[in-house]
Amino acid sequence: MSSLPAGWYKDPADTTTQRYWDGEGWLGKAIPADAVPPDGPPAVEAEPPAPEPAPAPIQPTPQPYAAPPQGYAAPPPAYGPPPGWGQQPGQPVPPGHPGQHPQPGQPGQPGQPGQPGQPMHAYLYPMPQAMPHGFPLAGLGRRLTARLIDIGVVILLNIVVNGWFFYQYWLDFAPIMRDALAQIAAGDQNPDVVPTPRMQTLSIAIVLVATLLWLLYEAPSIASKGQTLGKRVMGIKVLPLEGTAPLGFGRAFVRWARLGMWTLFWWCGVGLIFQFFAALSPVWEPRLRQAWHDKAAATVVVALPPGAQPTVEAAPRGDTSGGSQ
Repeated sequence: MSSLPAGWYKDPADTTTQRYWDGEGWLGKAIPADAVPPDGPPAVEAEPPAPEPAPAPIQPTPQPYAAPPQGYAAPPPAYGPPPGWGQQPGQPVPPGHPGQHPQPGQPGQPGQPGQPGQPMHAYLYPMPQAMPHGFPLAGLGRRLTARLIDIGVVILLNIVVNGWFFYQYWLDFAPIMRDALAQIAAGDQNPDVVPTPRMQTLSIAIVLVATLLWLLYEAPSIASKGQTLGKRVMGIKVLPLEGTAPLGFGRAFVRWARLGMWTLFWWCGVGLIFQFFAALSPVWEPRLRQAWHDKAAATVVVALPPGAQPTVEAAPRGDTSGGSQ
């Protein structure tokens, strides 16, 4: 313990001031050295209270939304898609977008009471109708009618050109048919019907001539004008996909062959079945209504309204057997 008695002394750290020494340490604040010190030790100053910690912010309690007033209709979103926009596969739809499908339990789902259900479609807007080269697509009814007219014309050509072959065939077939009917009348349920070699040759000739007549009737007219007689009557036309130039004989032949060559298989019935479904094939391709023979030659069948003009320049004429698919 120090022997220095308690009292006021100059502060060793700063001799211009004096502080009170209590025998063990300095107390209180320093005062100037020339000031008259008070009697006894300086008054002990109360320490300022420690600041209280700031209260934590109060989180607002979520409140349920109030029901909208009766008759209120929410305005449509301002970010609606432009006309013709379709949602791409895999592309997310923003929440609340008019094209978003409602989830189970959400308002607006079909079947919930008090909420009119909205239909859900694959596309927000209908796809626009295709207009190849500015022309509308030919309807299935007009195409089938035109095909029936063309079949009638080909049958008339066969009567004229193939008539002699049919007559020679009938001369050989009539005795065989009369003999078979006589055997049935006599009680024979399995009569012998054996065609002659001449009948077999005539059958092949009739089918070949019928196929050739169809080819000569259809392919040249489609190659140069895009129309047969039936198509001209019904106001429809065959055009290439890439332009409005004449199709050319090569592609016209490919288009006819995909349908007409099956005539050679009429003898087993397969040819007629294929040609029947080929005539109906535009039903399964609603976008451009291309039949199987149209896809083979890259063509499309359009309707020709009175005074209609193409909206694109005609492409150079090509006689290739294919075309851009």
